[in-house]
Amino acid sequence: MNEYRVKGLSCGNCAREMEEQIQKLEYGEAAKLSFNSGKLTMDPRISIDKVKRILKSDGAYLLPGRVQPGAAAEQQAPSTQCSTQQGGSCCDGHEHTHAHDSKHASGNTHDHAHEHTGNHKHEHTHTHDEDHDHGHGHDHSHEHGSGKKTIVLLIMSALIFGAALLFKNSLNETLMIAMYIVAAAISGYPTFMRGLRNLLRFRFTIDTLMTIALVGAFAIGEWVEAALVAILFGLNELLEGLGMEKARRSMESLLQVAPKEAVRLEHGNETIVPIASLKINDIVLVKPGEKIPSDGRVLKGSSSVNEAAITGEALPVEKHVGEAVFGGSINNEGVLQLQIEKPYEDSSLAKILHLVEEAQETKTPTELFINRFSKYYTPFIIIVALLVVIVPPLLLDGDWSKWLYQGLAVLIVGCPCALILSSPIAIIAGIARNARNGILVKGGVHLEQLGKITALAFDKTGTLTKGKPYVEQTVVYHEQQFHRIAGAIEKTSSHPIAAAVMKEINAKAIALPEAEQVQNIAGQGMTAFIEGRQYWLGNEKNMHHLSLTAEVRNDINRLKTAGYTLVIAADEEHVLGIFGITDELRPESKQVVAALHRSGIANTVMLTGDHQASAVKVAAEVGVSSFHAGLLPEDKVKKISELAQTGQVAMVGDGINDAPALAAASLGIAMGKGTDSAIETADIVLMQDHLGKLPEAIALSKRVNRIIRFNISVSLGLKAIALLLTIPGWLTLWFAILSDMGATIFVTLVSLTILLRGKSQQA
Repeated sequence: MNEYRVKGLSCGNCAREMEEQIQKLEYGEAAKLSFNSGKLTMDPRISIDKVKRILKSDGAYLLPGRVQPGAAAEQQAPSTQCSTQQGGSCCDGHEHTHAHDSKHASGNTHDHAHEHTGNHKHEHTHTHDEDHDHGHGHDHSHEHGSGKKTIVLLIMSALIFGAALLFKNSLNETLMIAMYIVAAAISGYPTFMRGLRNLLRFRFTIDTLMTIALVGAFAIGEWVEAALVAILFGLNELLEGLGMEKARRSMESLLQVAPKEAVRLEHGNETIVPIASLKINDIVLVKPGEKIPSDGRVLKGSSSVNEAAITGEALPVEKHVGEAVFGGSINNEGVLQLQIEKPYEDSSLAKILHLVEEAQETKTPTELFINRFSKYYTPFIIIVALLVVIVPPLLLDGDWSKWLYQGLAVLIVGCPCALILSSPIAIIAGIARNARNGILVKGGVHLEQLGKITALAFDKTGTLTKGKPYVEQTVVYHEQQFHRIAGAIEKTSSHPIAAAVMKEINAKAIALPEAEQVQNIAGQGMTAFIEGRQYWLGNEKNMHHLSLTAEVRNDINRLKTAGYTLVIAADEEHVLGIFGITDELRPESKQVVAALHRSGIANTVMLTGDHQASAVKVAAEVGVSSFHAGLLPEDKVKKISELAQTGQVAMVGDGINDAPALAAASLGIAMGKGTDSAIETADIVLMQDHLGKLPEAIALSKRVNRIIRFNISVSLGLKAIALLLTIPGWLTLWFAILSDMGATIFVTLVSLTILLRGKSQQA
């Protein structure tokens, strides 16, 4: 499937109808035209000329070049913006990659080599292989500044209309009527022509409604109102398009964070290369202020790095030799040499941007309903308008001209623009706002669901806790020996619990002896010889050679009851001491759970495979409403299914064992530094690797849902009021167009408020 950028889409209903026309073409069954993202996906065998004609019929056009399969999505967004804003070539600097996919008639292959003075060598690869004639048949005749052209035409139309009104007493009537017709033609000609074509094909669209209304108004001599309707409808379409473009640009600004080039080090030479050419184990140089090209690890240097593009966190993170870095992060001050660990297309940033772009194209249940509704709504309005024209004169002895006028006003009121825009702008704005906060929502449907959840299930380890064991309590019976012996044995192990013990011992700066003949005993612990004596380290089972005293037994029971994992050190005769180890609680977990409860999510559940005592301890500290311990992955799925019977349930996890539960939940939420399987399965990803922004994301989703419901109510409510005015015959053409335009502008502006950064409020 080929993907193309489409400009000039200002109406969701029109985009849907053009999609249906494209789908009727040969090989067009699977074609998709997304109003939200401005992207057309279709079979490469479809006639591109026929597609262009369909788009042109509604003032839309394809941008030069298709989006390359597998190419980084963010590479396209700057190109798109450049085309629309600058009206010229995007290829004026070094940072450009041509991917026109064009087969020139001459069959020439272009391989441009640029030579630059300076210390760097630049490598550019340009490939053209899209069928078109020489002469750059890219349809550049489609005005890149179509918005500016529309504004100029509207101003001209308004000036002519204003002059006719101002000098109506001194102008010849014929000249004045001609001025009104010219004013209407300048602003309404495209709408009139589209509507006329649709009417001849018996396709009832917004343009059809406006065309009938304009023709009818001129036919009954309402010159002033007909011209005003044409001007205001043109203004309405312009503002509608600008509102949608604002939402799209907010998304495209996210897609522009991707680096375009990298400085690769080869045999001591610096070469500037496109990031797509980077391979695993390449060495790159990143100077202060530059973007890190792809995921990798620091080989030389140290610096603070801004990871906001990935995590949404503005505070810089210190990076030193051996530490991992994200592609798209900004190096603040030091010079870093990095080893690339992933090609760019597999990097964290590329995956995020790809998923964000895909998210624009998914339709929520609300959008799907509105689209289905609008298909029947427009013909219904035409029938209502016809009844308004016919019934009063025939049955109530009404005046034909008066009720024809009322019927024309009904047609204008019936335009579903505001209704169709009620959802998509709010959805795009919500996805973009969450992405800026480091919360990746993989589609509008998931954004809508996030605002409807009634229960939230958490995995324990790595989600509510850090997933890193640490020593919280110690019981020492032989102070001189306990830490020395435990450290000597544990330093030979790579187990996470051994690391926790060593962290505690290293903090005491104790000189450790060497352990010999170290043996691991599965499920129990270790034994070793130190300075000629044998020692044991592990759990109770590893203390079988001892008869434990009452004091030791009481301490063991107390620590186990409190939920600690025990590491006991002993010699041949005595227990030397006990480490009480637990998983460190994330500092934000308690506040997050409390915030969720305040937001109306009363049912918070912790699901863990850990033992009961540990689960009791964490659940009490965090404040979840309930918990279940000792669960296998399949048990977590069963619990999620049980919760789903009472409402919408979301699951938050990070590990491979959480992936089945994430998939089973109404909504899966993964921690950003969790396993790939969890992130791939999840519907939402918290890129900060902590829960801190989860309440804000839920609050934002609830706000988006409220705004969508409000927009639908306003758009339908205003139309209902206007239609009621037809009963006493009070509805006028200018009031009809103002109510339609007002509703469209209002719902657009309300939706765009989602992008405003304000004080975070809990819904």
